[in-house]
Amino acid sequence: MENIGENFSKVGPESHGFKNLKKINWNLSRDSIYDITISNGQGLLSKDEVLVVETGIHTGRSANDKFIVKNSINEKAIWWDNNKSITEENFDNLYKDVLDFCEEKELYVQDLYGGADLDYRLSTRVYTEYAWHSLFIQNLLIEVKEDEKSSFNPEFVIIDIPSFKADTSRHGCSSETLIAVNFEKKLVIIVGTSYAGEIKKSVFSMLNYLLPPKNVMPMHCSVNVGEENDPAIFFGLSGTGKTTLSADPDRILIGDDEHGWSSNGVFNFEGGCYAKMIRLSEKAEPEIYQTTKLRGTILENVVIDKDSGEIDLDDSSLAENTRGAYPLSFIPNASETGRTSMPKNIILLTCDAFGVLPPIAKLSSSQTMYHFLSGYTAKVAGTEK
Repeated sequence: MENIGENFSKVGPESHGFKNLKKINWNLSRDSIYDITISNGQGLLSKDEVLVVETGIHTGRSANDKFIVKNSINEKAIWWDNNKSITEENFDNLYKDVLDFCEEKELYVQDLYGGADLDYRLSTRVYTEYAWHSLFIQNLLIEVKEDEKSSFNPEFVIIDIPSFKADTSRHGCSSETLIAVNFEKKLVIIVGTSYAGEIKKSVFSMLNYLLPPKNVMPMHCSVNVGEENDPAIFFGLSGTGKTTLSADPDRILIGDDEHGWSSNGVFNFEGGCYAKMIRLSEKAEPEIYQTTKLRGTILENVVIDKDSGEIDLDDSSLAENTRGAYPLSFIPNASETGRTSMPKNIILLTCDAFGVLPPIAKLSSSQTMYHFLSGYTAKVAGTEK
């Protein structure tokens, strides 16, 4: 097996069941991944040297293809009315089949952290079939610092193989697409979809299971804070405006999507942003718009003129759910720590397609609890299948 790059953790792929790999690329730089993606024909460069990719038939998350291994340990900890289950045997079959499928193939690895609070962060390894997926998760999670490399040991593993097709009878799923989660093994396997958002959401799923017993509340939200130390939390489903509203030039951005709330305060799970790009306006959202011109950003399903390299953020012919993945450092006023104190303001964002709520309302404590638990909203077009 040929090794390229730096495996600073010293934990090899054989520790996770891989055998006879042709080549493995460890923690490659953005520039290296750019070059590989272009040479493989899996992406194009815009005139501003932003990487533009297409995800094929899956342009949003496949929520109905996500399955969790059900066992005696987690049977009473998970809400099974809304989460689909597979057996240990189904998962083990999938794991074996994916490992066999990967023999003599080239893979990409990123070793990163999920969680900016040192007390709760999760050391994460992501194996990907596509080079650009490796850059995607490098942009989205937290980099391992130089003085942390020698002690890094991956606790959580994601294996992402889009070209593998699941077997509904053997793997216990409902289609060729499968996101299989094994909380006890701290392992997620993603197959049959090229939509990179499945990778980042898998990190949230794992932390969402592991952190509540540690008295940490995982939250699907964005967070920012002003000069007067007044953190604000914006709750909302995908596409409801979390990223847009939290990108305020007068406030420090903590994060745009996934956070934990502990006795220490609020902390980001991620080190990057995954923003909707459709009809993005330079005037209305200047900080996010600027990321579409920075080398290192990945644009998903954004239409590009192959001759001129011009992108068209208003064109939804490939997808309504066009996305940009970029590191937090691309936002000028982003927090360097990803942490802040206890929140002073909580905002519940609602995509109110029926118009039954006022445009804005101040809620009492009991009203806030009711609306948080009821979760009234409509899904934004394209964010999920």
